Amino acid sequence: MSTTPLTNRQYRFKSRPEGMPDRSHFELRTSPVREPGDGEILVRTRYLSVDPTNRLWMSDTKQYMPPVSAGEVMRAGGAGVVEASRHPDYRAGDLVTGLLGWQDYNVGRPEDIPLLAPLPKLDAPLSAFLCPLHLTGGLTAYFGLFETAKPKAGETLVVSAAAGSVGSLVGQMGKIAGCRVVGIAGSEAGCRYVTEELGFDACINYRTEDVAKGLERECPNGIDIDFENVGGEILDAVLDKMNLYGRVAVCGLIATYNDKEPRPGPTQFPLILMQRLRVEGFIVSDYHARFPEAIEKIYGWMKEGRIKWKEQVVDGLENAPEALQMLFLPNKVGKLLIKVSD
Repeated sequence: MSTTPLTNRQYRFKSRPEGMPDRSHFELRTSPVREPGDGEILVRTRYLSVDPTNRLWMSDTKQYMPPVSAGEVMRAGGAGVVEASRHPDYRAGDLVTGLLGWQDYNVGRPEDIPLLAPLPKLDAPLSAFLCPLHLTGGLTAYFGLFETAKPKAGETLVVSAAAGSVGSLVGQMGKIAGCRVVGIAGSEAGCRYVTEELGFDACINYRTEDVAKGLERECPNGIDIDFENVGGEILDAVLDKMNLYGRVAVCGLIATYNDKEPRPGPTQFPLILMQRLRVEGFIVSDYHARFPEAIEKIYGWMKEGRIKWKEQVVDGLENAPEALQMLFLPNKVGKLLIKVSD
């Protein structure tokens, strides 16, 4: 550890937003960084992952983890480096991922830093471990598609939020599985990205085209699988085109996360009965024991050039509140990251 005293910046959660979160919902604090004690490590944050689940954690609703409480460091996944260690399983220089939070440093026992794990020794940039090789990216795509949706060659797969970090990977994995893949995105840039660079068969821009009409054109044989990241009106339009015994893998509902009032359920809900659909939500952490399997598979596809990804990097922890807002912009393409340190 450096002899120069270190300072830790932390964004602490202040209040629950009604609508879009902004800087007023956080408090930036600074404090000195203590040296690690016996059995502890010091981790410096390099990158933070910006995901829809960050917004979900800010809401006092029933969810898969407890919401962030007032006064807590804002929860977020990240990748970092061990700067100092007094723990036998970690050395200075080790790269790790975990729920590092919106802060420069973590000091404590490894088991007390949520989901902390050393990175596998793979030939990939550090940021890749927060997208194709991370639970809120490639692992969510892998288990949601192959375990929940169970694609078959020749089927039609529709992916909402197709240009995002999960959707873009789901579509590529769908092509690997032999599916016709149709994306739904919010910008022409996003649609071009998934069709021209990632190999999607088609993409519908929901801001410039009626989604129902677009699905009628691009899914002439109906839809067998919906990988749902958005919810709301998008989900309704997709349900109307689902084939008998289709599958809906519910990954996220980002269209509703900033709602001030609960919105009505899908108007096409009766089609779940009439079309005998299987609608199943999933949380990637349920597959924790199988993460190595997914990482090995995805890494193999990356080396073969069958999995590609794009990053949008916001420089500086101080810009974290604005980075969170960028999640909800229609022109966001790829994985959104915050670079905290070199």
